[in-house]
Amino acid sequence: MQVRVVLAALVTLALGVCAFGEAWAQQRKPPYYASISAGKARMRTGPGRNYPSSWLYVRADLPVKVVEVYNDWRKIEDPDGTQGWMLVSLLSSTRTAIVTGSVLEMRDAPRHNARVNWRAAPGVVGRISQCSRGWCWFDVRGRRGYVEQNRIWGTDHGEEVP
Repeated sequence: MQVRVVLAALVTLALGVCAFGEAWAQQRKPPYYASISAGKARMRTGPGRNYPSSWLYVRADLPVKVVEVYNDWRKIEDPDGTQGWMLVSLLSSTRTAIVTGSVLEMRDAPRHNARVNWRAAPGVVGRISQCSRGWCWFDVRGRRGYVEQNRIWGTDHGEEVP
């Protein structure tokens, strides 16, 4: 009996946290960055399921920029500049970025002369945090390092990310 009560409390707590996170995402003012949370996500030409699909994304964690909000729909822009509408449930507030240009050096400190830990090719997606003074902490499945902020797409120039 006690196990059921504890499980019910945990489920209620989890649902409350999810509802809070979704409510928080609903209240954000665009523009802001997010990422695709689903392994398959359709971009549509308008804010509704009755609009045709323009793209099918099959890459979870791809960074996107939310540029407009309409009910449960977000008008997004992808790294190539393509814009369309996506259900908010297919998006995450997790900050990610994609390497642009040439091979990117991931360093052990936010300095040009710091030791190189890893290198990431253009198109590699990773999670970002600690963006400050032109550098971001970039994590690609456990391979981590500081990268120059202007070499990735997923943050605004000079944006500070906690």
